[in-house]
Amino acid sequence: MEKDLLTLADLSSDELWHILNVAQELKEEWLEGSNQPILMGKTLGMLFQKPSLRTRVSFEVGMLQLGGEALYLSPDEIKLGQRESVEDVARVLSRYVDCIMARVFAHRDVETLAGYSRVPVVNGLSDRCHPCQALGDLLTILEKKSVLRGLKLAWVGDGNNVLNSLLFGASKVGMDVHAATPPGYEPAIDVVEQAFRFAAETGSTIEVGNDAHAAVEGADIVYTDVWTSMGQESETEQRLKVFPPYQLSSALLSRADPEAIVMHCLPAHRGQEIADEVADGPQSVIFDQAENRMHTQKGLLAVLIAKR
Repeated sequence: MEKDLLTLADLSSDELWHILNVAQELKEEWLEGSNQPILMGKTLGMLFQKPSLRTRVSFEVGMLQLGGEALYLSPDEIKLGQRESVEDVARVLSRYVDCIMARVFAHRDVETLAGYSRVPVVNGLSDRCHPCQALGDLLTILEKKSVLRGLKLAWVGDGNNVLNSLLFGASKVGMDVHAATPPGYEPAIDVVEQAFRFAAETGSTIEVGNDAHAAVEGADIVYTDVWTSMGQESETEQRLKVFPPYQLSSALLSRADPEAIVMHCLPAHRGQEIADEVADGPQSVIFDQAENRMHTQKGLLAVLIAKR
């Protein structure tokens, strides 16, 4: 695969499956207490412009479990693009560490880091994509459903970076995605067009519309996310007026397949995009998702750094 992981659109289907397979192997080893120190002597530099629970801890603990180390660089320490240019940060940091993970606001910043870095760069989240989240999601679905091809994933809510990555990832593995967003909050046109092209190669279906009931009908997976992401706080009041019909409630979930699983990338604003009884219900796998972030990131690091 390419040196970096900035978006799942850059991976072939085989490369995506390879990461998932390695993640499965490493998770099995972890469950047996037998992870090998394949990253001994390696260091991951973690650049953060946004606060994080799952991204920081899953990468840091994942590196430790594989024998490596992780260095946390907070927003105030680096002030990426302010105190020092993104280009110079990449040039310097990549001489110290073996891989860079960056959680940024603007996708162009992670692209610039990759362009000037000597070592692999992983997009830990940007305004355009969240590939590490989608990898963890695919592993979770695979564990719960045993297959990916032919399943229907329904997305209800904002057309955000997580949806973008799911559109790329699902279409690469032959999974259908039916997304329902409020009018004006659809995913970017170029993202949808790319997903259509990938879906044509794998035989999957991509549908983007505004009808939540139609999207969820018969779905195997029902996924939602916060209505207002970090960096959109000024839009909160307006979004709270527009999004309530897209809440993942028990009534909406009843339209899905009876064996459907419920997903949310967290953190959740309970009572907004998801009802408590759904988040905590028997169909919810949201905490399995959170755990699998660590396992897929270990798989990714093993592939990028250890060439497993």
